[in-house]
Amino acid sequence: MDRIRIIGGERLAGTIPISGAKNAALPLMIASLLTNETLTLHGMPRLADVSLLGRILGNHGVDITIAGKRAGQNASDGQTYKLTAAEIVDTTAPYEMVARMRASFWVLAPLLARCGEAKVSLPGGCAIGTRPVDLHLVALEALGADIELDAGYVIAKAPKGLKGARVHLAKVSVGATHNALMAAVLAEGDSEIVNAAREPEVGDLATCLVEMGAKIEGIGTSTLRVQGVPSLHGAEHYVLPDRIETGTYAMAVAITGGDVFLKGARAELLQEALEALRTTGVDVYEEPGGLRVARNGHGLEPVSVETQPFPGFPTDLQAQLMALMCTARGVSEVRETIFENRFMHVQELARLGARIDLRGDTALVHGVNGLRGAPVMATDLRASVSLIIAGLAAQGETTIGRVYHLDRGFDRLEEKLRKCGAQIDRIAG
Repeated sequence: MDRIRIIGGERLAGTIPISGAKNAALPLMIASLLTNETLTLHGMPRLADVSLLGRILGNHGVDITIAGKRAGQNASDGQTYKLTAAEIVDTTAPYEMVARMRASFWVLAPLLARCGEAKVSLPGGCAIGTRPVDLHLVALEALGADIELDAGYVIAKAPKGLKGARVHLAKVSVGATHNALMAAVLAEGDSEIVNAAREPEVGDLATCLVEMGAKIEGIGTSTLRVQGVPSLHGAEHYVLPDRIETGTYAMAVAITGGDVFLKGARAELLQEALEALRTTGVDVYEEPGGLRVARNGHGLEPVSVETQPFPGFPTDLQAQLMALMCTARGVSEVRETIFENRFMHVQELARLGARIDLRGDTALVHGVNGLRGAPVMATDLRASVSLIIAGLAAQGETTIGRVYHLDRGFDRLEEKLRKCGAQIDRIAG
């Protein structure tokens, strides 16, 4: 396996281009199943998860062409995907595919809505929590689907098509909102999705569906009203910038005392995270075309945060903030309310000299005078990048194993950091 090596202590300065959001790109790709025409997605990030989902969609009959791969092209502009599902050749998503990428479970709704049937493997658990799919199934049943569970598969049928209905999600769920929305746009009649997730990536999917001919009101709110249409057509859509990547690099700049312009970043996508950064004493302000993050010599102040669904502090930035707070002057408190297993990075941060006490769903981070480089191991995507952040500030050499996690969610991370002065490289396994 590849490893990443960092020699810490370098101040970051320069410009980092923010890539298209992974958490928007994946459902947008899946939405291509809803039409027999071409969906063109611009600004797609170069990620392992995006490539894997492309192969999974190909199994269903989606033809994909990719522009932006040739040498000499500006990598910061992302790639352009053209996805055409002229004919659905297979309505089954087998276990070996869904097990590799949980988001592929979302093909359930568009396959059911377009073909009247779908057989999709249950995704099972994952490293950061169980994340059950019952909300997805309840939503589809409300829209008229007949659902059976058999041998680890969800078998959904709607031979006469889905029917508009009121769908109340008992818990805010991004995935269940995606599935409910993609089912409702082709259902006969009107639907209302109540307690819908408000994450920007949900809004990006809804906006794209409207561009494809869907009729959706309430985008960005917790109630989505959908007037079903018989079919959708092709469209062109630009993927919104990745707010998690934005927050991650902002914290990397903060821990190194740097000054970096995050090109393409949009403040409204992560206000709570930016406010937390400002509380620590970091300067964050908008400039034309992006955000500037700077810390000029002064120490970091402690902060208390609690992860919440959007617009609250995102769980996907919890590990990164914890790494940053390892060097603050005082005790920070981080409470995780979304996933029950998302403190696995704590023991690895301790190897770098962090002092963190765990008390149930809360971590107390005691700031230390400095971190020390050491070999560490990534356990999941966000944990791995928290170790990158800590390593940038640690004295000496830090090596991070299992970095395939990083390739799932961060587009050219080492290159972006290296161009801003970080001593970081990849060691082939």
